[in-house]
Amino acid sequence: MQADPLIDSDYISRSEQRVTGRAARPRDSATLILVRTDGKIPRILMGKRSQNHVFMPNKFVFPGGKVEIADGRLRVPNQLHPAVLRRLMKGCSETKARALALAAIRETFEETGMILGKSGSTVIKSRSDSWTKFLRHGMTPHLEKLYYVARAITPPYRNRRFDARFFMAYVDQKSLYDVSTEASGELLEIHWVTLGRARKLELPHITRVMLDEIERRVAHDDSYHQEGPFVYVKHGRFVNGKQ
Repeated sequence: MQADPLIDSDYISRSEQRVTGRAARPRDSATLILVRTDGKIPRILMGKRSQNHVFMPNKFVFPGGKVEIADGRLRVPNQLHPAVLRRLMKGCSETKARALALAAIRETFEETGMILGKSGSTVIKSRSDSWTKFLRHGMTPHLEKLYYVARAITPPYRNRRFDARFFMAYVDQKSLYDVSTEASGELLEIHWVTLGRARKLELPHITRVMLDEIERRVAHDDSYHQEGPFVYVKHGRFVNGKQ
């Protein structure tokens, strides 16, 4: 029987495996999948993690990262679509739901220099260095554009564990503010790729799951109400539910 790459330890490095002790508590994180629609074929934004990263080195991924305290404190004039908020709140509070969405936008800006935002007259302030850099461009996070795609929790045998929510947004040249010169350098080889090209890259298994989900959504009329995969391990067994 073929091993499942989400739960079989042969698919991860020894440094990432937890041998003894209690499982680490997963940390909240958020990922944003930007889908470029202003061409003949949809493209998505991906980058390569450095070989120096302990977690998924040399893998191509979507931008994202851990939720920070400042994400829950930022007050913005626009809100998530009600259906997106409702789905997120199946697993967390309303405050955390918004923090997850804002973290996805912030991390994408930090790692790629791409701002999913819109100009406005409302003055937003933050003590966070990351948000200050984002807001100085005169843009506010564009929460209404976010679709909630999926959730995945890292298996308990991993040293580093994340409770990740995956968001998606359709963008074009007009709706995306590019300041890629300000990217942190955490992701290398950042570029827009077709779904077909993305599948030929070195990817974590969960990223392949997300590619299938994105392809399904792009091919059909998408909806904020659509459920998506909820990937986790329970009693040592792989579970692919819905949320």
